[in-house]
Amino acid sequence: MDVLKKVPIKEQDPGIRVGNFDEVCLGYSIDEAALEATRCIQCKNPKCVKGCPVSIDIPGFIKEIVNKDIKESYRIINKYSALPAICGRVCPQESQCEQVCIRGIKGDPVSIGKLERFTADWAKENNIRPKAPDKKNGRKIAVIGSGPAGLTCAKEMAERGYDVTIFEALHEPGGVLVYGIPEFRLPKEAVVRPEIENVKALGVKIETNVIVGKSVTIDELMDEEGYDAVFIGTGAGLPNFMGIPGENANGVFSANEYLTRSNLMKAFDNTYDTPIITGKKVAVVGGGNVAMDAARTAKRLGADVMIVYRRSEAELPARIEEVHHAKEEGIHFHLLTNPKEILVDENGWVKGMRCVRMELGEEDSSGRRRPSEIEGSDFILELNTVIMSLGTSPNPLISSTTKGLKSNRYGCIVTDELTGMTSREGIFAGGDAVTGAATVILAMGAGKAAAEAMDKYLLSK
Repeated sequence: MDVLKKVPIKEQDPGIRVGNFDEVCLGYSIDEAALEATRCIQCKNPKCVKGCPVSIDIPGFIKEIVNKDIKESYRIINKYSALPAICGRVCPQESQCEQVCIRGIKGDPVSIGKLERFTADWAKENNIRPKAPDKKNGRKIAVIGSGPAGLTCAKEMAERGYDVTIFEALHEPGGVLVYGIPEFRLPKEAVVRPEIENVKALGVKIETNVIVGKSVTIDELMDEEGYDAVFIGTGAGLPNFMGIPGENANGVFSANEYLTRSNLMKAFDNTYDTPIITGKKVAVVGGGNVAMDAARTAKRLGADVMIVYRRSEAELPARIEEVHHAKEEGIHFHLLTNPKEILVDENGWVKGMRCVRMELGEEDSSGRRRPSEIEGSDFILELNTVIMSLGTSPNPLISSTTKGLKSNRYGCIVTDELTGMTSREGIFAGGDAVTGAATVILAMGAGKAAAEAMDKYLLSK
């Protein structure tokens, strides 16, 4: 074995997977996982733990994989993470725990994410489930939103003995995990639902079809229904647009709508009566993970797909793995390209997009080089569908219906950076509702930190 190289992981062949929505990555066997785990040198001062937003004891759980004691490996992970099977699949390990792995200095870092996924999948297959605490403390907690922040906060509070109820606006719990991330990256029945069931096994109740701010307000939950504290983890579901001519044409989607209709409403499944009308030529505007998800979904629905992004490949914010998979699947990349206008036919449908070439100048506040237009470089892309993937913002419903709850000019709820406490005593918030659109694991970190602060707050009362 070459200890400088990761143990390869099996994947579906690109030519086959573009014709289905099955998971691309097939995971490690127990022998492959144990072999990869031996590459961990068990650092005395493990930087990987500091690089993890939920501070998993990474050397600890990997050591147990070497021993092939997967039950103990899972027990260690479960102390820190509510959603290990999910994080093992969608977490950007390459910019967090694996980025600082000592093994990566002279070779490949340890495949921490793939090992986490292996352990969580093994636990599910062997029916290893968390257990509810023996005693309750008699206090009620409301969690608004059942995405990664809400599920994590609920798990942490339930384990501390609180009576926790999650209120979810949609008909199915999971938030962005069910509506935003495609099946081929994150299977719903095999991965997401079992992780949610693990949270429920701790005694957490989930009420769906409850739109807090309309069905009930946070003030009513606290003043009339006796909840001692509230955590807001409602995410950021309002899509952003460019404001260019033609954006209201038929055939223009936000990535949020497009993915929701595919993932939650099963538009990819012919047995469901909820199709997406997708043209044969599709452009996805943007370069993040959501853009890659939308592009790869459209490809599987039979379209010729291109990514249109105003910077170069070096500045693409998407995970390297997602860009690699998109290229393997035949997605075209129009880089250093920016839309100026969506062209519309006489019936109001998209027929093309006028774009301009870009060049990169000095770095901006994000550390990426600022793009500017090249005069006279306009050209036309012939299209039937445009999917805008330009980020999302929090819905203002919660802020506008809760007395004294402050938000900033971007619609994000204002909190104390250390505790997650909002401007209202007893109300905490975290995840995309506070930061704007970010990653699953950062939302989980915020939910975990808020739970710790909420517990301290209630114990002081």
